[in-house]
Amino acid sequence: MYYKGIYHFFYQYNPKGAVWGNIVWAHSVSKDMINWESLEPAMYPSKPFDIKGCWSGSATILPNKGPIILYTGLDSKDRQLQNYAVPANLSDPYLRKWIKPDHINPIVDPDQGVNASAFRDPTTAWWLNGHWRMLVGSKRHYRGIAYLYRSRDFISWIKAKHPLHSAPHTDMWECPDFYPVLLSGDRRGLDTSVVGKHVKHVLKVSLDATRYDYYTVGTYLTDKDRYVPDNTSVDGWDGLRYDYGNFYASKSFFDPAKNRRIIWGWVNESDATEDNVIKGWAGIQAIPRTVWLDPNQRQLRQWPIEELETLRGKNIKMSHQQLKTGDHIEIKGITPAQVDVDVTFHIESLDKAELFNPSWKNAQDLCAQKGSMVKGGVGPFGLLTLASKNLEEYTPVFFRVFKASKNYVVLLCSDARSSSLKDGLYKPSFAGFVDIDLADKKLPLRTLIDHSVVESFGGGGKTCITSRVYPTLAVLENAHLYAFNHGTETITIENLNAWNMKKPRMNT
Repeated sequence: MYYKGIYHFFYQYNPKGAVWGNIVWAHSVSKDMINWESLEPAMYPSKPFDIKGCWSGSATILPNKGPIILYTGLDSKDRQLQNYAVPANLSDPYLRKWIKPDHINPIVDPDQGVNASAFRDPTTAWWLNGHWRMLVGSKRHYRGIAYLYRSRDFISWIKAKHPLHSAPHTDMWECPDFYPVLLSGDRRGLDTSVVGKHVKHVLKVSLDATRYDYYTVGTYLTDKDRYVPDNTSVDGWDGLRYDYGNFYASKSFFDPAKNRRIIWGWVNESDATEDNVIKGWAGIQAIPRTVWLDPNQRQLRQWPIEELETLRGKNIKMSHQQLKTGDHIEIKGITPAQVDVDVTFHIESLDKAELFNPSWKNAQDLCAQKGSMVKGGVGPFGLLTLASKNLEEYTPVFFRVFKASKNYVVLLCSDARSSSLKDGLYKPSFAGFVDIDLADKKLPLRTLIDHSVVESFGGGGKTCITSRVYPTLAVLENAHLYAFNHGTETITIENLNAWNMKKPRMNT
């Protein structure tokens, strides 16, 4: 949340080790969301209503009252309860200490019919027609549910007769998020309480069964307190994702300082628990992203926050560079292990695009089948990131274009299968389709490379993929970055900008 000039980030943390357990609400602060300072934890398990853990939740800034945290506590009977915490001292800009009032908590008990072992992660609340509203994620059998609760005073909460939304065969909905976006395609964000004909609404859920974040774009029927996804959005496993890689349990907030909505997502490790213990830490956050509705109104767009650019150092440029079949052109003059690369590729001709098989529904399977080294017509072309000199290790981020019956299908891959010589790692072929018009035959790609993270934004932020990789050879000054083309059609690098990235103030 943003409060009185400071960004506050609360996160699940084990102060006793880089493994799951002993979970507290850690607390960090920043003036720019890039340089962070760690404060003492905001909340420890300490009360009957959270004695076995302070789990995820949200903050809501109440007008003239300040911030209130809603969070899930686990009691001695392993029931998940929704609780309430307030700052001990509102005059402290860092809000170091938080109070969990005994006479109020828990504010929401799982009533009869609610699965008390699957009832968590309250959302930021919104104000409508004299009541605050919030959602709590849950499931019944295999139906994912976003229960709706209302309150006049933010203390006494009543469950609505119907959930805001639910969907069969989706299992547990973790970390639900519900917010408005402007229909106009404007990048400006909106306060969570904004409604009206000028907005659509987004419902995001983190599906425990798949460990991905899915969202739909739809209509909030305020008179019925129901949410209806548009017919362009699919609920569940085949739906749209914030990120088609290692990105989960995300949360958005409205930033009134710059009128934008920001999402942050958790990037988990892909190595073993033993490796985490040796490192002394586990799990990072992706770069904060601005999120807005694409002008096509079918999907969201995401882009790294502008403050990231303050870390940019030396810049190198490339333009009108042809990539013929089999070419590997090294991007020199930068530090490839820590770099921001923004490139626009131009496709000379789409005539030789491979035919798209309508049975190819799963982008990740398609990427695995047609990897970066499998020659195609238009593609594969893109970047070989974190590459060793002789390509024993590399993480390719690339496009491949197919011809369907009425249009072209663009696949974006971030394929970790060759990312490391080390055994025992999770090395998937992450991929997603990009809903983009190829009338101008251009495909933009921005990729943030940071030692063990490759975070990519394809089509101007329409499709995003975060990969977590652990090269053994391609580290520090031994890492290389190449532009490549393994398709038969020539591809031109119309423009490429790459910047060395300085180290921010880490969460110390």
